[in-house]
Amino acid sequence: MGQPDLPDPHTVPSHGPGFSPEAPPDQAPTPRHRWGLWSYVGVEVLFLAVSFALGWLVVGSDGPSALGVILGLSVPTLLAAGTALLITRWRGNGPRIDLGLHWTARDVGIGLLFGFGGLILSIPAALVFVAVVGEDNATTAVGQAFDGIVVGWPVALLVFVLVAFVAPACEEIVYRGLLWGAVTKHGANRWVAFAVTTVLFAVAHLELTRTPLLLVVALPIGLARVFTGRLPASIVAHQVNNLVPALGLALALTGGVPLAG
Repeated sequence: MGQPDLPDPHTVPSHGPGFSPEAPPDQAPTPRHRWGLWSYVGVEVLFLAVSFALGWLVVGSDGPSALGVILGLSVPTLLAAGTALLITRWRGNGPRIDLGLHWTARDVGIGLLFGFGGLILSIPAALVFVAVVGEDNATTAVGQAFDGIVVGWPVALLVFVLVAFVAPACEEIVYRGLLWGAVTKHGANRWVAFAVTTVLFAVAHLELTRTPLLLVVALPIGLARVFTGRLPASIVAHQVNNLVPALGLALALTGGVPLAG
C-alpha cells in the first residue's frame, strides 16, 4: 500500500489568520511571522523617498531623458520589493512560506485565467474611462514621463520588459505579499485582505483621476491571490494585464504610434 498523502507544506489555508501554511501532523506548526503593517509602511516610504530623490537627480534643464525615466521606473520598485523580501527573511519564515512565493503550474494557469479575464473587464472599462475624463486626463504617469522621448528598439524592449514583467512582480510582492500578510496577521480573513490591498494598490499609484480604473484593474489580480492562497497567480495575472499598455508604450517610444493612456 502507498503512503497516505500529506498536506502540501506550502499550501495556505483558505480561511483563518492568513499565511501560516498547514504543516504535516508530525511537524510543529510554522511560526507566525513577526512583521506587520509598519513594515509595509516602511517599504512605501522607502519607495516614495527613492522615487523623489531620483526624480530630482535625473531631471535636467531639458527635461527627463530615457535613461532617467527608466531608472526612476525600475530602481524604486526593485528596491521596495527587495526590501519586502528581506523583511520576510529577517522577521518571518521567508517569502516561500510567508508570501506563498512557490510556483506551480496550477498557479500559473489560474493567473493566466484571471489575467485574460481582467483584460476582458479592463479594456472596456478603460474605454469608458477615457470617454468620461478625456484622453488628456487618461494618460498614465509612466506615459506622461516618457512623453516626447523617442528611443531605439533595444531601449524600447527594455521598457517593455520592465512594465510588463518586472514592475508587476515587484508590486505584487509589496501589495498582495507584504501588505496582505500584514492584514491577515491578526486574524483578518482573505476577503478583508483582498479589499484592503485592492484599495491601497489603486490609491498608492498617486494618480487620483485614474484611481477608479485602477480599482477595476486590481480586482481580478487580487482574486487570483484569493483563490490560490499564493502570490505567483497574482503576479502572472498582473503581468498579463500590463502586456497591452507595455506594448503600446514600447511602440510609442520608437515613434511607431502616438503615445496614449
